[in-house]
Amino acid sequence: MSQQADFVAYNQDGQLLLIAEVRSRVATSKVWAARLRRNLLAHGFLPEVPFFLLALPDKFYLWKDARNTPEETEPTYELNATSLLNLYYEQGGATPETITKQSLALVLTAWLNTLTQIGVPNDVPQADRDTLIRSGMVAALKGGHIGFCTLT
Repeated sequence: MSQQADFVAYNQDGQLLLIAEVRSRVATSKVWAARLRRNLLAHGFLPEVPFFLLALPDKFYLWKDARNTPEETEPTYELNATSLLNLYYEQGGATPETITKQSLALVLTAWLNTLTQIGVPNDVPQADRDTLIRSGMVAALKGGHIGFCTLT
């Protein structure tokens, strides 16, 4: 059985670095995110990769180097997606509560491509900037590319 990831990202050497799953739900918790990740693992969806990103309209949950074990594992980092994507929301006249999953996927594509090309934009609040840099994801993505991939 194969599943399609919403996004995958490769480093500049072409190695799979990140899998991203987009959901349209808001007002979630780390516990909810851990359960969703566990369910994805139980269905064979997630191979071991350095980063897994659960992208929601108001929060990003990021796991770094999390082992694919059956236990619920809370995300390594939680980011304020509203502040990270504010420019995109303003340009599209959307809010975290009104954006569709398809629109969020387009926004996430643009945001991830920005990370691969220029890094963290200057308009990102300092706390989120620090978290993104500390995670190592930005450095790992630099020079890479975003795509879709069917995972087995």
